[in-house]
Amino acid sequence: MISIKGVTKKYSADYFALKNVSLNIKAGEFVSLVGQSGTGKTTLVRLIIAEEKPTSGKIVIGGWDITDIKPRDIPYLRRQIGVVFQDFKLLPKRTVYENVAFALETCGTELSKIKQIVPQVLRIVGLDNKMDRYPYQLSGGEQQRVVIARSLVHKPKLLIADEPTGNLDSINTKEIIDLLLKINEIGTTILLVTHNREVVNNLRKRVITIDAGEIISDQERGRYTL
Repeated sequence: MISIKGVTKKYSADYFALKNVSLNIKAGEFVSLVGQSGTGKTTLVRLIIAEEKPTSGKIVIGGWDITDIKPRDIPYLRRQIGVVFQDFKLLPKRTVYENVAFALETCGTELSKIKQIVPQVLRIVGLDNKMDRYPYQLSGGEQQRVVIARSLVHKPKLLIADEPTGNLDSINTKEIIDLLLKINEIGTTILLVTHNREVVNNLRKRVITIDAGEIISDQERGRYTL
């Protein structure tokens, strides 16, 4: 699903965000990417979703070499990758249904398909009974569920969750991680970017540790060791 070979990202002559990073993530895996702030995690995510290009090296997503992806092709790549951030970025004046539908409307999806897809993804995240609520009427955990539902509308093969529990308490954190595990079980590859030690240790799945722009550990059933 993800193949990164010898990737370096340099922002200036003396600042390397990533240094010769290589990793492979198979389809259907659940992988945690951990590291302290400023170690290169976010830069790696930006490269995977083609928000930035590597200084050198090669990036292949789902068999598609995106190393030198053309701007016109980026929207097609993004439809294959669901992304969930710490910041919910919901539209405050739109309902849950409308927030999810918006991701399809911007791609020109037919109304009949929108009416079919939105209830499906809201059912997956357990919000099919709150589709008429507004973001301010939801808890933090429920708002993040809307974001996850929105990321699923194109049936992505890869879901990147970048600090999805950063603003949540322990109960909502567990619910979001359980939801990601559920999505993984139906075949979606999950890349969880986090610095939450408890979450990573409880998952007992593959853990890739990055420090100072380099991968220093890759454990099949790993723990947060920093």
